[in-house]
Amino acid sequence: MIGANAMTTGERRTADHDDIAQNLRATLTQLRLWGLREVILFGSPRPDVLPSLDGEASASGGKTPPMPEETPKRHDAFVEASPPSDEPISRDERNRKASLLEDIRRDLGDCRRCPLHRGRTHVVFGEGDPAAPLVFVGEGPGADEDRLGRPFVGQAGQLLNKMIRAIGLHREKVYICNVVKCRPPGNRMPEPEEIRICSPFLIRQLEAIRPRVICTLGACASRTLLSTTAAISDLRRKIHVWRGIPLVATYHPAYLLRNSAKKADTWKDLLEVMALLHS
Repeated sequence: MIGANAMTTGERRTADHDDIAQNLRATLTQLRLWGLREVILFGSPRPDVLPSLDGEASASGGKTPPMPEETPKRHDAFVEASPPSDEPISRDERNRKASLLEDIRRDLGDCRRCPLHRGRTHVVFGEGDPAAPLVFVGEGPGADEDRLGRPFVGQAGQLLNKMIRAIGLHREKVYICNVVKCRPPGNRMPEPEEIRICSPFLIRQLEAIRPRVICTLGACASRTLLSTTAAISDLRRKIHVWRGIPLVATYHPAYLLRNSAKKADTWKDLLEVMALLHS
């Protein structure tokens, strides 16, 4: 009987290890899509040098540091990377939100309220699920967005799509918009007066959707919604609140294309977003 019990326990442990390995492989696959090369466990102690996702030697002499004897407590949202549980939303409520967004778009019209309209091709209002649990807010349209009339469809948009998939969601299940709806010349930062004139439409969008979480991409969106002049590096790693909605600030995908080393920091911010969506 002792031998049988011992064998049963061993089999159980093997099955548990297999489950952990499958979860880990799924997570690493998502991280590779996102472009990260190192694993960072949110809220857990980690070695000074982490093993590379690509199996390359570490920077500390080419040896992979040993794993600690006791497995650190994992962050479930990070390991599972599963979609947040959908709160039931009635068809009437979804239609109400969609109708509000349509009203805002009609009010925006062929906007000529600020000088940005002079060089634009299309007004880029925003797109996605009117009942989205998560809204991403960027700065303003770029060249591809201006040409197609859709937010985040260029290279930065492709990276944002990877970010969305990495947290277990799909683009059509979130909402994406910008502070200003027309492309600033040369992709410059919107001027304060342009933001003042255009941001009320953004605020109406957010109030219509009332998501569970807002994620601001870059300094412009973060400063606009938080009414601050602080640097994005100071606004990150904190959970802010905008009109009762948790807000997480992170780097803009366009910035990450130029500074890939910041992707690891952005992943930490996305873990905050995941934790809030799963809470």
